[in-house]
Amino acid sequence: MSSKVPFSFIVVIGLMLFALFFGAGNLIFPAMLGQSAGTNIWAANAGFLVTGVGLPLIGVLAFGFSGKDDLQSLASRVHPLFGIVFTTVLYLAIGPLFALPRAGSVAFEIGVKPFLTESSSFIPLLIFTIVFFGITCFFSLNPAKIVDMVGKVLTPIKLTFIGILVIVAFVRPIGDLQPPTEAYTSNSFFKGFQEGYLTMDTLASFVFGIIIINAIREKGATTKKQIMAVCAKATAIAATILAVIYTALSYMGASSVEKLGHLDNGGAVLAKVSDYYFGSYGGILLGLMITVACLTTSVGLVSACSSFFHKLFPNMSYKTIVIILSIFSAFVANFGLTQLIAISVPVLVAIYPLAIILIALTFLHSFFKGRSEVYQGSLLSTSIISVFDGLNAAGVHIQVINSFFTQVLPMHEVGLGWILPAIIGGLAGYGISLVRVKNNLSIDNRQKKEGSVSSNKSA
Repeated sequence: MSSKVPFSFIVVIGLMLFALFFGAGNLIFPAMLGQSAGTNIWAANAGFLVTGVGLPLIGVLAFGFSGKDDLQSLASRVHPLFGIVFTTVLYLAIGPLFALPRAGSVAFEIGVKPFLTESSSFIPLLIFTIVFFGITCFFSLNPAKIVDMVGKVLTPIKLTFIGILVIVAFVRPIGDLQPPTEAYTSNSFFKGFQEGYLTMDTLASFVFGIIIINAIREKGATTKKQIMAVCAKATAIAATILAVIYTALSYMGASSVEKLGHLDNGGAVLAKVSDYYFGSYGGILLGLMITVACLTTSVGLVSACSSFFHKLFPNMSYKTIVIILSIFSAFVANFGLTQLIAISVPVLVAIYPLAIILIALTFLHSFFKGRSEVYQGSLLSTSIISVFDGLNAAGVHIQVINSFFTQVLPMHEVGLGWILPAIIGGLAGYGISLVRVKNNLSIDNRQKKEGSVSSNKSA
């Protein structure tokens, strides 16, 4: 029997959801977007909020709506093989390939690099990542206590300092907004939309969603209607906080260009702005908090990824996988933050549309009676376009294909050419499913008639 969930618990869930999404890495992208967008900051920020805030929280709602227990079972609605492949790719993306190394790189960029000379070699980053992921490995073997303890203490302190920083930046801006960079001179909303992919929060929502839904169920909500109501209120709280912080960080980055110039990445922007307002002491405080926050994020990601891969490969122990992921992440982190972001963009451009379509189809599941052909048609069509978008983001331009897509696909030039094929593919899949159902009915009827005739002859 379901019971009424108190509002105080909804607030706690909302804050928990915010803390899950707001990792230290999320600080750097709005600040960098602001630097690049300049006077077009508000349009670019609006696009960023759609994919950096809206879609991740809708992803959480999708899990509550689906009634599934994990991502693999949800993705298996397309096909069991797709369920395994998509889930594996997603965990690799939010784990050892991108998000995990990024946590170490962000910590170095903000916590250590500002105090080094410009001519420093790769040795400091190498030493730092070995220590950082060594600590990550140690605590990931028993993650619950350290993540809970540090998260409760650090998150309020980190938000307080960031809050002070952005308030000061609003009240006393470093400089006036400057003209946008070339990428943001036109279609700045859609450029910000794609920049939101870099947070990887829509991908992470498939992992965080089940945590939130289980917490709501444990509090006594049992019906889908009640779970969705609680989840919607909690996500509204998280969305409001995230939107305010992202917008403030974007403006802070935009107002910094006149004095600080265009910097390489968002970590450098935060470090330079902090030093500008608060001097070296402010930089040290920010660096310490971000480093510990990144460490907490890193422990959580290693633990989640290790649990998934242990389930996928039960012959490998959880401990062995933790060690492998930590070593691999330390290696990848040495590419540096700027290079890591550049490498991740093509992959995220290719897989993000699939995640968006999967979320949309989850809400429409009952409308088309969950027919797998709809999932398959829509996601196959989407993947064809998104793969070429990923190649373009990687600098591999196939001009004949790009020209064709630009001519026939609306919004292809702003990275949203996959929308129309997704719709057409879904409708085609639905048509195929109707034919399949009709043929199955005909076969069943024929078999029944043949069985009836055989019975009569026997009689």
